[in-house]
Amino acid sequence: MPFFIRNKNKSGVKLAQKRKVKGPTETTGSSDGKKRKKLTAPEGLNEEIESDSDIASDAGSVSSGNEEEVETAQEKRLRLAKQYLAHLEKEEAEKEDDDAAQRDLIGHRLREDVLEQAGKLYRQVAAEYVPPSSDDIKVLRGHKLPITCLVISPDAKHVFTGSKDFTIIKWDVAEGKKIHTIKGGKKGEEETHKGHCSHILSLAIASDAKFMVSGDKSKLIHVWNPDTCEHIKTLRGHRDAVSALSFRNGTHQLYSASHDRSVKVWNLDEMAYVETLFGHQDHITAIDSLSRERCITSGGRDKSVRVWKIIEESQLVFHGHNGSIDCVSLINDSHFVSGADDNSIALWSVLKKKPAHTVQNAHSGADGDQNGKENWISAIVSLKYTDLVASAGSRDGCIRLWQVSEGYRSLKPLFSIPVVGFVNSLQFSPDGGLLIAGVGQEHKWGRWWRKPEAKNSVIVIKLNRETKK
Repeated sequence: MPFFIRNKNKSGVKLAQKRKVKGPTETTGSSDGKKRKKLTAPEGLNEEIESDSDIASDAGSVSSGNEEEVETAQEKRLRLAKQYLAHLEKEEAEKEDDDAAQRDLIGHRLREDVLEQAGKLYRQVAAEYVPPSSDDIKVLRGHKLPITCLVISPDAKHVFTGSKDFTIIKWDVAEGKKIHTIKGGKKGEEETHKGHCSHILSLAIASDAKFMVSGDKSKLIHVWNPDTCEHIKTLRGHRDAVSALSFRNGTHQLYSASHDRSVKVWNLDEMAYVETLFGHQDHITAIDSLSRERCITSGGRDKSVRVWKIIEESQLVFHGHNGSIDCVSLINDSHFVSGADDNSIALWSVLKKKPAHTVQNAHSGADGDQNGKENWISAIVSLKYTDLVASAGSRDGCIRLWQVSEGYRSLKPLFSIPVVGFVNSLQFSPDGGLLIAGVGQEHKWGRWWRKPEAKNSVIVIKLNRETKK
């Protein structure tokens, strides 16, 4: 029997008792004394539908001449069901949109990871950077002698600096204060003192911040816990000063370079020596590495840059500078930049033996040196997998930022940041929000000149970006 909606406007119509919905279910009594459950409509659909007996008792009250349209119970149920289904479809569509957005983000990250592993990731961000104001530059002082090297923790909260005063200082970047000082010992105490007893020349930290390493002029590499600054191990094997250190990304594989013209490979999980790589004909001055099992070094006065392929047991040799190559930095696994004491910066591809572009006289004009002959490139660093590069010209009084052109064809100058003193080390924070410089009164490798007005300090530069509309 069909159900009808009572027409409450007609006279003589007996009002039926309304059902009240109290929740998802409610219990009612029955003739046999047992409780039974009565089903109710979903929330938001609790419109009253009358029973058969209500309809039957008032059937005569519905006249054939009623001009108002009468909706049957079946029609109402169909209408409400459609509304309910439409509501569910809307919710599911919103969930699918969220899932699609999440999938897009995950897909984008996976594509970046694949490009990074292939050494081809490239993000154009350099054009967004603007010169910092004086309020964006913070100077931290604590070392007694020139700072020679520094490294930033992966979370960019801390900076570790090494100096000619034999000490390592851990800094809080946000607070701008010292957290811990690893004190140096006296010369001749190398076998007993847990620390450095000569000039510290190099620092590196693992990508998971489990290990930090430091190398000195006394041929030693010390392994530290960066959280507590506790000494873990001393690695011996080099026959001259340890000039540069680098961890392979995502691993505890360590590369060390030395003035003994060799590169050594270490496994810090086992605290073990792995192998030695030979090829350079002069002191190795810098080293860098990324995720692939290879590293890159600059060979000082042998005027070469070498890419070491560890698995293939081979090396690629690059020539292009006219002077000693003192610094090198990877942009990605296929491109890199280098700086030399002829005051030039070179941009390279691993597929070509000659530079793709060379900037001559890159740092000059300060201290009355119009030709820039004494302003050799003392530090260079790239923001990995982007088109941003920073360089320092020894004592020319500034740090310069450069943009790598699309296709890695040229270097375009962006702006300069004034600095008083010798810039011996440069590092970007992983997100590119900070550029940190280690500055001293004299050069890292010697005492050819001295600037008494300079301060031995750490300079923290906040880099601001303006997103183009």
